[in-house]
Amino acid sequence: MRAAILAFAIGIAWLQWQPAVPSVLVLGWLAGMAALCAAVAWRWRGMRVVAPVGAFLLGIAWAGWMAQVRLADALTAELEGRDIEVVGVVSGLPQHFENGLRFDFDVESSPAALPQSISLAWYRGFRRGEDDDRQAVPAMHAGERWRLTVRLKRPHGNWNPHSFDYEAWLFERGIRATGYVRAADGNALQDRFVARPGYAIERLRELIRERFEQVLADAPYGGVLVALVIGDQRAIETDLWRVFSRTGTTHLMSISGLHVTMVAALAWWLASWLWRRSARLPLLLPAQKAAALAGFLAAFDYCLLAGFAVPAQRTLYMLGVVAFALWSGRTIAASRVLALALLVVLLLDPWAVLAAGFWLSFGAVGLLFYIGGGRLGEGHWLAAWARAQWAITLGMIPALLALFQQFSLSSPIANAVAIPVVSFVVTPLALAGSAPIGVLGDWLLWLSHAVLAGLMLLLEWLAQSDWAVWQQHAPPPWSVFAGLAGMAWLLLPRGFPARWLGLVALLPLFLLSPERPAVNEARVVVLDVGQGLAVHVQTAGHDLLFDSGPMFSVEANSGNRIIVPYLRAVGVRKLDGMIVSHADKDHSGGAVSVVEEVPVAWLASSLDDDHEIAALPVPHRRCRDGEAWDWDGVHFELLHPRDEDYGLMRKTNDLSCVLKVTAGGRSALLTADIESRTEIALIQRHREQLHADVLLAPHHGSRTSSTPAFLRAVGAAEAIFPVGYRNRFGHPKEDIVARYVGARLWRTDRDGALDVHLGHDGVTIVAERALRRRYWH
Repeated sequence: MRAAILAFAIGIAWLQWQPAVPSVLVLGWLAGMAALCAAVAWRWRGMRVVAPVGAFLLGIAWAGWMAQVRLADALTAELEGRDIEVVGVVSGLPQHFENGLRFDFDVESSPAALPQSISLAWYRGFRRGEDDDRQAVPAMHAGERWRLTVRLKRPHGNWNPHSFDYEAWLFERGIRATGYVRAADGNALQDRFVARPGYAIERLRELIRERFEQVLADAPYGGVLVALVIGDQRAIETDLWRVFSRTGTTHLMSISGLHVTMVAALAWWLASWLWRRSARLPLLLPAQKAAALAGFLAAFDYCLLAGFAVPAQRTLYMLGVVAFALWSGRTIAASRVLALALLVVLLLDPWAVLAAGFWLSFGAVGLLFYIGGGRLGEGHWLAAWARAQWAITLGMIPALLALFQQFSLSSPIANAVAIPVVSFVVTPLALAGSAPIGVLGDWLLWLSHAVLAGLMLLLEWLAQSDWAVWQQHAPPPWSVFAGLAGMAWLLLPRGFPARWLGLVALLPLFLLSPERPAVNEARVVVLDVGQGLAVHVQTAGHDLLFDSGPMFSVEANSGNRIIVPYLRAVGVRKLDGMIVSHADKDHSGGAVSVVEEVPVAWLASSLDDDHEIAALPVPHRRCRDGEAWDWDGVHFELLHPRDEDYGLMRKTNDLSCVLKVTAGGRSALLTADIESRTEIALIQRHREQLHADVLLAPHHGSRTSSTPAFLRAVGAAEAIFPVGYRNRFGHPKEDIVARYVGARLWRTDRDGALDVHLGHDGVTIVAERALRRRYWH
């Protein structure tokens, strides 16, 4: 059975990595073959080897059928960008952000066929007028029915090498369109509560969150307690997530399996104690069975309260299997319990395999079961605890490097303290304090926060240590599998000879560096940062960042969300140079975050000396026409602006730094946001130098740029438009795109990041979306 369940999971995972879903006919054929394999295995014992084959085919068929159903619930292209009046229910916890409110919305009725679940934002200032009260976003609560006018688009996320797949995350949650609320007189509350179980749970979660916010209004770690009780991880501030990441305690600051187990254990103990106090109840039902039922129901309630995340689901199903075994009088091996939990998770949510938490959760529990069997040795409980921490830390290294390109060196110390404190003190106190028990509940919340604050002193100290985290490039896929095999060998039972050889299999994870261009060649990666620009130029031994993309919010920008993770994944530990073309936020918004995380040798820009970026602790100079340098046989030359332009040009776009990169006789021209005035000046000064094979379309393809004379002077065979999906400016404009006659056109909103190779063998461009396309894109 365990082999069949594992094969079923592999079949599901295989489908999720495909660019298209098989047709219904093919899926039916696969299901039929799976049934035939099952029949053969059942009829002839010697043919049981075909059972995993059938399970693999069944996994493909099941995941494919579920995918077909979800893909059918889609927003058509014709409905994008249109105002549509809908009636529906706020289905999840509304999330406040600096510009308004975000919430999930279940559509009940609309004049057009819309997806059942959509994600909406309601921004402040949705209506401008004399009545200032109309500027605010109204209070919204889970379970309310609203009539709204919305403007929607299909799910779309930035797509870069080694990036987070936002579209997959939405697809797993069943969110098939995103959008925002438009100004309309008809926007109004219809019903204060829609009586359905799911909405009632969400309203309860919201009430608990409001209680925590009232009691712990000024508490620095109140958001952590909210996450521990109701699973609202967005309540935790970005700086705290950085601490948890660096100390390897992220799994504890959300609803982990350990917390669910702890709740079940407390309920089991309490029910058993009370049941045994009665003289009649044990005669009706044995105390052990009653306690098992109570523990499972308590875990189920906690999982519902916590949002039913994958780690919580896995633990709940495992507890359910154990409870069933106790009721039926059977003994089930730990591996069988884990396999059954895996089966239930994937039957209910075949997209769970897309989440990093799925692999880390099942992997960590599998290791704990393995270690708990005493295979690494027996002894004092403290020694067993140390062995468990050592084994978990080592065993998860390949997965952590593959998923996040880092792992915490301080994790064993941090978790040795944090696991018992959070699971057995902080979380129980917070759960008890969430109950409406008056002043006692308030004191419990403050006591829980005080204990957490003491723990945070240790975690923050560990996080500040230079040795706290190992960060590196993303390892090749084959080295990850080799590392997993090495870990399995290293963790073989005590007494097995030459276990140390497992460490040898880990070496490729660390020693194999990402491939770089050869001498006289260059790699120019135009990152997909939405409506903005960020370009990474790499030579054999040097790295340059041209622009740093947009700022999304006070805490989030393309620097910390896209560029820094990308640079780490491709093995860039420092930047030999950085150019911020001009002051506009869609080009400079991530610069500060990049400099804070990555050493930068020098910074060139067209910014004033008193600008925030120019004041960074990096040698800064202005871009100047005529400045040139060579790295590894690759020529770099700035063509704009001139010294005198800084006093003459008032528009920041006209002061954009223009860079030409030439390698092996092939070149790319990076133009930022220059407009027609600058294009004419460049033709007059550098007509011959403007010629390039690849052109980064000026100003994202706006009508203020890309004059015919300039395009003729450049004569590029490849043109790249760095634009955001359905951006509010309408870039690139259709009439401007029509001017690029004879050039092959690329767009970051359609193609994702674009990897351009310049060298003696010509120009090659690879689109990231084409390279890693999935069926939900």
